[in-house]
Parts: sequence; structure tokens; C-alpha cells
Amino acid sequence: MEKDINERINNMTLEEKVRFCSGASFWETESLKRLSLPSMRFSDGPNGLRKPAGDDSIGLSNSEAATCFPAPAAYASSWDRQLIAKLGQAIAEEALATDVQIVLGPGINIKRSPLGGRNFEYLSEDPYLAGELAVSYINSMQNKGVGTSLKHFAANNKEYRRMEVDTIIDERTLHEIYLAAFEKAVKKAQPWTVMTAYNKVNGDYASENKELLQDVLHKQWGFEGFVVSDWGAVDDRVRALEAGLSVEMPPSGGLSDEKIKLAIQNGQLDEAVLDARLKAYFTILFKADASNSKTAGDLKEKHHQLAEEIASDSIVLLRNEQQALPLQTTEKVAVIGDLADKVRYRGGGSSQVTPTKLDTPLDKLREKAGEHIQFAQGYAAEAEEPDEKLLREAEHTAKAADKVILFLGLPEEQESEGFDREHLHLPKNQLLLLERLKNQNTQLIVVLSNGSPVEMPWYQHADAILETYLGGQAIGSAITNILYGDTNPSGKLTETFPVRLEDTPAYLNFNQEKNRVVYQEGIYTGYRYYDTKDVTPLYPFGHGLSYTTFQYSDLELSANDIQDTDTLTVRFTLTNTGDKKGKEAAQVYISDQKSSVARPVKELKGFEKVALEPGEKKEIAIVLDSRAFAFYDPEQQSWRVETGAFDILVGSSSKSIQLKETVEVTETAAPTPKYGRNSTVSDVLEDPHNRDKMEKLLLSLRGKLGLISEEAQSVEEMLFPMLNDLPLRGLVNFSQGQYTDKQLEVFIDTLNS
Repeated sequence: MEKDINERINNMTLEEKVRFCSGASFWETESLKRLSLPSMRFSDGPNGLRKPAGDDSIGLSNSEAATCFPAPAAYASSWDRQLIAKLGQAIAEEALATDVQIVLGPGINIKRSPLGGRNFEYLSEDPYLAGELAVSYINSMQNKGVGTSLKHFAANNKEYRRMEVDTIIDERTLHEIYLAAFEKAVKKAQPWTVMTAYNKVNGDYASENKELLQDVLHKQWGFEGFVVSDWGAVDDRVRALEAGLSVEMPPSGGLSDEKIKLAIQNGQLDEAVLDARLKAYFTILFKADASNSKTAGDLKEKHHQLAEEIASDSIVLLRNEQQALPLQTTEKVAVIGDLADKVRYRGGGSSQVTPTKLDTPLDKLREKAGEHIQFAQGYAAEAEEPDEKLLREAEHTAKAADKVILFLGLPEEQESEGFDREHLHLPKNQLLLLERLKNQNTQLIVVLSNGSPVEMPWYQHADAILETYLGGQAIGSAITNILYGDTNPSGKLTETFPVRLEDTPAYLNFNQEKNRVVYQEGIYTGYRYYDTKDVTPLYPFGHGLSYTTFQYSDLELSANDIQDTDTLTVRFTLTNTGDKKGKEAAQVYISDQKSSVARPVKELKGFEKVALEPGEKKEIAIVLDSRAFAFYDPEQQSWRVETGAFDILVGSSSKSIQLKETVEVTETAAPTPKYGRNSTVSDVLEDPHNRDKMEKLLLSLRGKLGLISEEAQSVEEMLFPMLNDLPLRGLVNFSQGQYTDKQLEVFIDTLNS
């Protein structure tokens, strides 16, 4: 293949080469019949294909019907690698059937704040979880011969001024939180393309950021595909090409092509750079052309059933007091809320898939329980202000029922691609309806439809709460399955639900400046912040209830002492101690007991979703590699595991830890410290190879250094905070010439030797 690619590039004119650096149309790349180079078609696809239909070149108002699967925020809550693999395979089948070669997704940006307008399109606040789920999605889709576009690279965590904002982020936070999921996806799944983000990262637009696109993506991670811009993300086309961007989308009407051509002709740009970008693109083009086969058969019903399965397994039971759920079909149930009928099942922007069919909760509840279901609108979903007539009708309907199912959620006007949320409140008319119903003498069950967390100061008035996110075209069936117990809820939160917005890690620095955002919270995002700072959330990361109960027991580690080059197998037993079949997403966290750098109190490093019959037990084995214990060391520009004790924590959420064991890990290749004039006394004393040299010097300075008492008989007697933190140059400053710069220079040389 490489020979064929090189031959084609060598046979292309400069004009032909530069044409391939941007699209031929809004969704298609260029073609060249003379050299048998076909075009490729992209399609949005975080939760199903959004292929434009008719005269709509973008597809926002009119797209071909496709299965609208649950949004990523929803399907990630399944914590189920196998289920997400089915999703990727299904979208690939529909792509093949409609001549789409590259599906734009998955989106794996970290949910830094619940205000992020596009959070429904992303997987988690945790990079390990986001990366693992992305790998399943990418591998399953590409195994069917359809490429993915991993997005948005990188640090694209807000919508406000997203095309101008400069994300200021320290190197450790960038690698540990905002790049880690991308790294895992690239190394374990090799997406055909990576899509650059709109924003700048530390001063350079992502599309023109050589450090990200060349040093990190290609050199460190070994990326084998090509880089494509988000639509409209390129500022300087020549700089972007140099940095590593192969294809700009959409086309600029030839303007960008001309800029590249002129840069080569005037010697500003080496044509070899252009050839390298074309080679990356043609490698994927040939791969796509080789697997370009149609999928036979009608996929509509098969994929609708899969959408129902995914939605059912993704719904999170947040609360269930006094066994309010599951319902019985003989109970009189009042279904209240406009969202029961006008269900919000998808996000806006690139997630706006036209469904092949749509199950509404109201229709499916009526199918299930017939005349036992009574409905009242309660509020207008598209409005904010209350309607007194609708409120009174809802109160009247609720009084005649045994239980009330209240459908609440966010309208698309409050969360979508293109803007961020301003608060975490539900609409005013919905809150007033809840206030009117909370004192009814009936059990109140709240069903939420929203793309990201909402505040729930009312939660104690609800006997049960279901979080359904944006559950796709089969959400009505899925909700009914959960409410009536045909499916046991097994979804778990992939993000923390705060009590209030003010509790969130990025509250003070989210949209405070127009064209700049500083990630001052550093590595403390999501549960890393709440658990370390001991801030109680409304519902913690990993939380999700079931109609059965599970017991964790018999935690065993494959070793109690390992080196940082070893793997550690964590084994434990999970038992279904209830009377219903159920699934549990068991989670493994690690906690570094003592570190030379600040670290979160715990971090997710493994999980497994397990199905168990009543009374059944299974042994679960989760393997942790050295990366599970590591932090990113900016000085070494690599990941590092420090010698020390690590707690292995097993539980059902970040706040519900059931089992604990400890392992000692030994660092086999500790970095060699590099000392200088501004290294401190304590830095040297903490180095076992140089401690004796530092002690000897300090003892020799008794009586010469004002900070050291002449009577001190040992270094321990000398040490106090000011001396501990003293830079080595301070030994010269405070000795009043009795210890010289030359002597210090010699001493530092001995330390570094």
C-alpha cells in the first residue's frame, strides 16, 4: 500500500495535492479519477448518523432517518464495554448502508463543569472511564470497516466563545486529565482520524498546535491515521499543515488551497510536509475504499430494539425510598408532565438525529398499564412560565392516583451545542408543579430527561428518582421497562451530581473571561475534587441503585509487593443477595498513601459490569498495570510510579467503598535528580544517594552559618523549616563569605555526579 500511495503522490501536480487538503463539499473530501482516488464522506454520529437530506447541506433541519441511539452521556452510564461495542457496530452498519466512510465520534472531552453545553455528547468526568468506553466504540465500528473521528482534541470543555478561547492548563493536568482518554483510545484502538478542537491550548489553536499534533499524538502515542479539523476550526492553514493537520473541513472555496500553494512556491513551506499529510490521508482513504461494502437487510427494527436495550441499561436509579419502584400494573398511576408526551430524546447540534421511529413514555406506559394510566400535561415543555390551568389539572389527576410519575427535565433551549448553561435549575414552571404535587398523599416518582446534572433541592420530596439523560428513540420503552421492573436498573453515574453549582470544582473559573479560561482546579476535576476536599455531593460518581442487592467480599491481590514494571491482579467476589436478576458495575480505585506530589484521594483504575441471577456469585478479576499507580511528572516529561504503599479500593461508587487492601510498589527506575543553586536543603536530604553529603556539609558549617547553632551535634538538631526550605545558594548568602560560590559549585557538581 505504501508504494501505491507514494506513486500517486509523485504523479500529482501541486494544484492537485493542495486540493486534497480540504473537502470538496461540506461533508465530502476531494477525489481524482485520473489516479483512482475516490472521495470519502463524513457524517455526524455521536448517537447515530446525521446525514443531510434534500437541500440541507448541513443536516440540522433535514437529515436522513437513522436510528437515534441514546446520547453518549446516557450510554456511558451503562458502564458496559460489550453493550457500547454493539452500539458502534450498529452505527457502522447504517454507515455502510448509506455510503458513509467516517463517523464523527466518539467525543471524549472531560466534563469539567456541569455547565458545559455539550456535556450530553461526552462520556464522563473521568479520563479512565471515558477512554475505556471509547476503545470499545472505536474498535467495534472500525472492525466493520467504518472509520471513527476521535474528538475534540484537546481541552475543549466549554461552548462559550469556543472558537476564540485560550485554554490555559498546566502540563501535569493536561496529561493526567484532558489527554489521558485520547491517549488510551489512540494506543488501544487507533481511530482512523482525530478531530482537532476549536479552542487554543496554551496559546496555539488546537489545529495549529505542533506540540499536541506532532510531539504528543504522533511521536509519543504512535497515531497512524490522519488529523481533520472540526468544521471551521482552522485559523492559519499553512501553520496547521505544518503542525500536522491533513484535512480542513469544510472547504474554503479554494482560499486555503491557494495559501498552501503560495507558501510552497515562495519557500515558506517544504513540499515534503504537504506530501506527509497526504500520505497520512491516503492511508486511511485506501483502507476505507477496501472495506466499502453495503450492509444487506432492513436494520430499522433490529437497531430500534438495540436502542431500547442500551437505554434500559443506561437509566440510573438515583433514589428509591420505601420501594416506590417497581410499579405494579394494577396500581392507579398519574403520569404528569409535558415531557412524558413531548419527550426530549436527543441533543442539539451534531446530535440532532432524525429517528426511524419514536417511542414516547406516555404511549408505552399506556400500552403497559392501559386504563390505570391517567395523564395531565402540567406545564408546557417549550415555556418557562407556569400555566395555572395546567397546574390545577395536574393536581386533580394526582389526587385520584396511587402513585404519581412526574416527568421533568431541561428543554433544548437550555442546553445544546453552541452555548453553555447559565445555571443548574429546572425550568420555573416545572419546579412550581413539583411544589404543588409534593404534599399529595401519594408516592411521587420523578423521571428526569436532561443532558447533564440539575440541582435537586426537592429530592427528599421524591420517593424515587430516575435519571434517563437523553435516551434516544426507544426511551419510552426503556423508561417503562424500568418503572415496571421488566428491566432491573443498572446504570451508574459517570459524573458527579452536585448539591449546588457553587460546590463544583470550576465554579470560580468557567466562563469568567471572554477569550481565556484558566484551569485553576488542576487535576481536581469531578469526584477527585469532591472526595479530596470532602465535599458531599448530591449523588456521587459511580452511584446507581438496583431492585436487588449486591455483596462484595473476598478481596485478594495477586501480590503484596510489586515493582512498577509488574501488573497486579485484583480479585474479589460479587454476590447477588436479593431476589431479582440484576447487573452491577463494580469499581476499583487506587489511593496513594504518601506522595511527593499532590494526588487525589482516590482514582478509578478498573471496572467490570457483571450480570447475576438471585443468589449467584462470581469472582471478578481486574488487572492493574503500572499506569494505574502513576502520575505525570512534567520535569521528566513522562509517567512515574513512586515507591510506596497504595490502597486498592473496591466498591459500588466513589463514595461507597466496600473492600480495601494495600500493595507496596517499588520504583525500578527512579529519575536522577538534577541539582542547582535553587535546589533546597531538604531536596538533597530526601535523596538517599546524596543525604550523607548534605549532612557532612551542614555539620561543617556550624559556627559559619547563622542558621545553624554551634552546639548542634547532629543534622536533626539543626533542622527547622527555614533551613529545610533554604535554597543551596542561601548557604553562601548566610555564611557572610565563609562559604563561597566556588565551593557551592563544586558541591553541586558532586551531587550531580
